[in-house]
Amino acid sequence: VPGGMTRADRSTLKVQTVPDLLLELFSEEIPARMQARAAQDLKRLVTDHMVEAGLTYSGGHAFATPRRLTLALSDLPAETPDSVEERKGPRVDAPEKALEGFLRSTGLTRDDLEARDDKKGQVWFATIRRAGRPAEEVIAQAVENAVHNFPWPKSMRWGSGALRWVRPLHSILCILTDEAGARTVEFEIDGIAAGNTTRGHRFHAPDPFTVTSFEDYAQKLEAAFVVLDPSDRMARIHTDATNLAFAQGLQLVEDNGLLAEVAGLVEWPVALMGPISEQFLDLPPEVLQTSMKEHQKFFSVRNPASGRIERFITVANTQTADDGATILAGNLKVLNARLSDAKFFWENDLRTVERGGMEALSAPLANVTFHAKLGTQAQRIARMRSLVDDVAPFVPDLDQAKAQRAAQICKADLTSEMVYEFPELQGIMGNYFATRAEEGPEIAAACSEHYSPLGPSDDVPSAPVSICVSLAEKLDILVGFWVIDEKPTGSKDPYALRRAALGVIRLILSNKLRMPLRQVFAAAEKLFEDQGVAGSSSNVADDLLSFIADRLKVHLREDGIRHDVIQACFDLGGQDDLVLLVNRVRALQDFLGTEDGTNLLTAYRRAANIVAAEEKKDGVEYSGAPEAKFAEETEETALFAALDTAEAGIEAALAGEDFPAAMSHMAALRAPVDAFFDQVTVNAENQILRRNRLCLLTRIRQLMSRLAVWDAIEG
Repeated sequence: VPGGMTRADRSTLKVQTVPDLLLELFSEEIPARMQARAAQDLKRLVTDHMVEAGLTYSGGHAFATPRRLTLALSDLPAETPDSVEERKGPRVDAPEKALEGFLRSTGLTRDDLEARDDKKGQVWFATIRRAGRPAEEVIAQAVENAVHNFPWPKSMRWGSGALRWVRPLHSILCILTDEAGARTVEFEIDGIAAGNTTRGHRFHAPDPFTVTSFEDYAQKLEAAFVVLDPSDRMARIHTDATNLAFAQGLQLVEDNGLLAEVAGLVEWPVALMGPISEQFLDLPPEVLQTSMKEHQKFFSVRNPASGRIERFITVANTQTADDGATILAGNLKVLNARLSDAKFFWENDLRTVERGGMEALSAPLANVTFHAKLGTQAQRIARMRSLVDDVAPFVPDLDQAKAQRAAQICKADLTSEMVYEFPELQGIMGNYFATRAEEGPEIAAACSEHYSPLGPSDDVPSAPVSICVSLAEKLDILVGFWVIDEKPTGSKDPYALRRAALGVIRLILSNKLRMPLRQVFAAAEKLFEDQGVAGSSSNVADDLLSFIADRLKVHLREDGIRHDVIQACFDLGGQDDLVLLVNRVRALQDFLGTEDGTNLLTAYRRAANIVAAEEKKDGVEYSGAPEAKFAEETEETALFAALDTAEAGIEAALAGEDFPAAMSHMAALRAPVDAFFDQVTVNAENQILRRNRLCLLTRIRQLMSRLAVWDAIEG
């Protein structure tokens, strides 16, 4: 026993000592995009190994700065508990080699084994007892395993070592802290010995210092100009930038993605605001914002009165004696060069539009390939124009001529120098160019809005021209890739077809468009046939409609709509009017949430099970129309009358697309159906009665199936 302690001594120590672990891997700068994932990977790899070895903890946090990954775990035991494992081996009469292999795997001898009776005879069993291991030993192995198997997207080797890390690894801090103080967990990785020291800011506090706990570590880092928590750095950047802008009567342009990225570039954020030269202020705000964000990671500052971007905010990693004046001057030189390029592209594109209108921009699209199997962008535009005609009847208040024109020019900006330099500005620049060409506000807006919605939180177009062209664009993408059998598989979706399907769903539902999708799919498919695109053998319309239904389940999940309820309505067939489908789904889910709905679902299943069992036993179908004249019991007669009344009401409600009313009529069946099952024997001795009652159960199923496929409902 280490240290001369008895087992009882060690057990007492384990109860009394509850150490905390602090681990830091200190390196050269880690790319900002990798930091958040790396912090979580470090926690996962280390804690998974520890827990598997029996070393638990009560809580943990992982942090990342540009130069360090940090893991803090609390309340670890001093050692892992003793363990007993029972393992089944070969039969007693098995070949000797089988027994030898089993003994090697357990580390035991034959005398340690126990023969027990098993259903196949006597079998060897091994009882493996393992003493608890010190926490330091388990932690050392866990860290070594994590470092050697770290899932960096890209890693490198340096010097003569064999270790791979994202950037050269300089030091490892690994300590356990309890009431007695801090002790280093001793191990070495590729010549780097774990210790109790770290360093602060590269320039402000480069000298090493020792730490004794996580609290001590965090405080000393702050004093050494390092903000450990990424969320704290983000909050500090946002607050300082907002205050700088506000002090000048301006507004910070919010950009959470840029904020997270910049927080990964600095350990001690210092926000500095500078001016944009007057010569660039007339550039479109999106151009200024995109150029500054992509090239220099600058935040944009807007004048709320004019909407112009007039200043920028950069985040330095150092505090300087001149309060950042030198940093701002250097950044401004680079910014002017970048914006000069942007201004050159913008003016060139405007000259092209002024000379030949939008046609001058769109002409080269005949030589731009959209997809090898789906033709050029010009061919795609031709299909979109035709689809506008197919979609137009279902978009209220649409000026079809304007929609045609918008479809013709909405991709023109793809050939512009500005979009070539900044692809993320496609659509936005189209709006500016169309405005300059005096195409009209509705057409110009459609040039940018036809890409929307780009995701579940993106705004949905509401202007008729934009709705029509956006639908045409997304329907062309979906049907086209279904025609050439390039559908999403698993997690792979290289052409963003799931996003396109969600866009179609949101456009239809948000604008309440009563559009039969199957009809539009067929029209789009014919356009590909007319252009000579070779199609697959699958039924494109049916398959694509099922895909839309799957995306609809995902979309409605946030509203608390059950996927099985959607399936129950979709399985009725012919459900390609999404507005109608969703109205039916919502009414059905509301009905199932009532006591009547729950009981009728149970009754439906009971009726279905009885009929299925009797049909299987008799070898016939009980699908004929039941006759009220054979009803003998009062409850039986009442059920016939209730079915007649409900059927008339349901038919009228469905004709008027009033699904809540249809569900209400069906709810009236609950009491007579319950009474029938309570008081009437279905399998009567009289075969005429039996057959009539089985057909009556079938009628219940058939009437309920007018509203949904109840077999699809779970639970």
